[in-house]
Amino acid sequence: MLTAPHPLLVETGWLAAHLDAPGLRVIDCRYYFDGRDAAAAYRTGHIPGAVYADWVKELSEVEAQPPNVLPRPEQTAATMRRLGIGNDTLVVGYDDEGGHFASRLWWVLRYYGHEPVRILNGGLVKWQAEGQPLTAEPPRVAPGDFRPGRPREAMRARRTDVVAALADPRARILDVRRRTEYTGEELRAARAGHVPGTVHLLWRDNLNDDWTFKTPEQIRQRHERAGVVPAQRVITY
Repeated sequence: MLTAPHPLLVETGWLAAHLDAPGLRVIDCRYYFDGRDAAAAYRTGHIPGAVYADWVKELSEVEAQPPNVLPRPEQTAATMRRLGIGNDTLVVGYDDEGGHFASRLWWVLRYYGHEPVRILNGGLVKWQAEGQPLTAEPPRVAPGDFRPGRPREAMRARRTDVVAALADPRARILDVRRRTEYTGEELRAARAGHVPGTVHLLWRDNLNDDWTFKTPEQIRQRHERAGVVPAQRVITY
């Protein structure tokens, strides 16, 4: 089985050198809240061999209320099989926002027990900046045989978990949205504002200007300044 050197990320150079490796599947996870057509962007140009996954229709439960919750096992199995993913496939997800949406693929797969899944560090932005190849040709992908494992419920927080965390000094809840969403000036959810008692830490500030992740020490220091330390249980939204 193909392995990657880092447990969470792969670098663009590593991916470029392994694009034709057996057992690898690259997934384009681009999505836009502003109405742009991410599937059309994929068809215009994507990493060779990459298959497109729809964040709303495939990586979230269809017709769920509230929307955008984790998909059920049967939907996940159908999606991963369409994408050509099996239980031994090394999956690399990317987008053009530093992993903002590719992390959803990572979460879904890890939630159902799939360990070999990574995010492309710097994503499509870094890939293009380096002059790495793009193609508009859709790949021919044989169906996968993915079988979801037992859900890892500890990776998901429900309302009762959030309420309990608010009263627990050993826990922290992080709101990682834009400041305008946190304050309620911008409405993207059912209601404006934030969960009382949460700490605001914008997700984008964990990344460098080129959309690659900052060093572990930089990220640790940033969170510790906000009162978030490794010993605590952290819930993020």
